[in-house]
Amino acid sequence: MSGHSKWATIKRKKSATDAKRGKIFTKLARELQIAARYGADPDSNFRLRLVIDKAKAENMPKENIERAIRRGAGIGEDAEQLEEITYEAYAPNGVALLIQVVTDNRNRTVSEIRRMVTRAGGSMGESGSVAWLFDSKGYITLSMNNLDEDKVFELALEAGAEDVVFTDGIAEIYTAPADFETVRKAFEDAHIEIETAELAMIPKTYVSLDPAETLKVMNLIEALEDLDDVAKVYSNLHISDEALAQVEA
Repeated sequence: MSGHSKWATIKRKKSATDAKRGKIFTKLARELQIAARYGADPDSNFRLRLVIDKAKAENMPKENIERAIRRGAGIGEDAEQLEEITYEAYAPNGVALLIQVVTDNRNRTVSEIRRMVTRAGGSMGESGSVAWLFDSKGYITLSMNNLDEDKVFELALEAGAEDVVFTDGIAEIYTAPADFETVRKAFEDAHIEIETAELAMIPKTYVSLDPAETLKVMNLIEALEDLDDVAKVYSNLHISDEALAQVEA
């Protein structure tokens, strides 16, 4: 499973311009609205609490968070009708893509995605053609600064984690979805700072390409993620150290 964190590494190294920050807030507001449909109280709505934590980590203003929650919960006059859809596609060289969107116009969204994927040399997939290549997992990352690997490994497994991978000063912890909150809380109770905590789609196997082809697929994924309606793109692309070095350069 190792390698999932390289996407996060790339994101952290990219500068966050004001325009980019505004786009992030727009996407987070939509995620908050969708999550708030299942209840506006984060204490009883685990999904909402995760999105709130993510919004706070991005320094989203408190009033923006509260406004989005009210909209999603149907409180007030400006509630939007949004829906969640997952599209399946293939990037060049057969790399699988799961594209999760939150949209108020599915026709517009699928048209934008299809145009972008096709232009890059990929193709849209039928329902189920790509999803079977991924497993839903709880995904937690920790910065290993001043942390002992043995203690982190032991704490994770005792709490119910399935796997722990240490790479480049980061601990990646994978759980079954049902055990995710228990494992997350175990680290929280141990006063260990969590960098990432989310339910994610993790590839069962990865596709390795040469650095040039890897960069082409990464550019497509980044372009898709820049679309306003796209919340998340998952792929089974393996990012080699050589490709990562080119991105960082």
